Amino acid sequence: MTKDELETLLVRGAFDSEEACGALVPPIFQAVTFRQPEIGVEIPFDYSRAANPTRSVLERQIALLEEGCAGFAFASGMAAITAVFFLFDEGGEILVPLDLYGGTYRLLDVYFKKFGISWRIVDTTDAASLEREFSPETRAILLETPTNPLLRVSDIAEVSRVAHRHGALVIADNTFLSPYFQRPLPLGADIVVHSATKYLGGHNDVLAGLVAMKDEALAERFSEVQKATGGVLAPFDSYLLLRGIKTLGLRMERETENATAIARWLSGRRGVERVYYPGLESDPGHEVLKKQATGAGALLSFELSPAHSIKEFFMSLKIITPAESLGAVESLACHPATMSHASVPPEMRARMGISDRLVRLAIGIEGQDSLIADLDRAFAASAL
Repeated sequence: MTKDELETLLVRGAFDSEEACGALVPPIFQAVTFRQPEIGVEIPFDYSRAANPTRSVLERQIALLEEGCAGFAFASGMAAITAVFFLFDEGGEILVPLDLYGGTYRLLDVYFKKFGISWRIVDTTDAASLEREFSPETRAILLETPTNPLLRVSDIAEVSRVAHRHGALVIADNTFLSPYFQRPLPLGADIVVHSATKYLGGHNDVLAGLVAMKDEALAERFSEVQKATGGVLAPFDSYLLLRGIKTLGLRMERETENATAIARWLSGRRGVERVYYPGLESDPGHEVLKKQATGAGALLSFELSPAHSIKEFFMSLKIITPAESLGAVESLACHPATMSHASVPPEMRARMGISDRLVRLAIGIEGQDSLIADLDRAFAASAL
């Protein structure tokens, strides 16, 4: 898919205005149940947990954008990944990346182990060493690429080749780059997961999760999981997400431009011990990123020097807001140790490489100079 085709698809999408009296915006079908014209005859929509016309437009849209055969919409990103894990049976094992998102860590460690599903942390950035990590019990490998919050990049194509040799599925979390910059399914992944709350929604006003599948038989199985577990996205939220997707390309371009400039500024600043951003030529994941993605995204992290107070740094920010989440038009600052990864035990955070001095920035569309000036003020105010 060319960039031009993708930009057009974001706007025109899966919706046919002829289906809705010529309306250019999908109607919100705020209906739970639908009249059945004849008993015993299958119809597309009978009950909104199984299918809803507004949600179906969104699900077709993510399937088109990710170049998959089917899409599924959920009430949150965690609801989406939970449903994906329900594909696996007792006794199975899932391999996960080193700096796994804290919410997914908690989901696996506290809940899915009760169902007899084990999980193990591996270095997904080293495809060569992955070969020996697979066991007869391994059913899938989860890729976050880039990872949260250290922006490590995994080679999706190479990891997929290794996983498939061992009969395992590849689940790719594509939240950070979105289908605008990266499409894992054509690269070899089997399942793509999004916290659509982030870049796809883009405005901090809708909580949602999306899944796209490459294989029709797997998608059919997953459709039953979605219907049975019931954590589906509401019609109005589906509408909000469809609206947000239309401007995805414009937002991603501006946010990435801002993030690249800020990452370069941070790289040369006193008070910064290390910058994590695969858009920098010096970053270990830069070459792999260039091979499989068309942009580096708008998320970056850095280690604040001990010469600065981490608390004062956050409290001194005026434009960049200290808050959870990412991917919206507003710039946000996160302290992973106490926010996104607070549910991860300290010893595990240390193993992941997440220190108490790590700062994660999700850059928005504000003026670039204003954002840099805000950071500069915070550095000055937090100096010890």
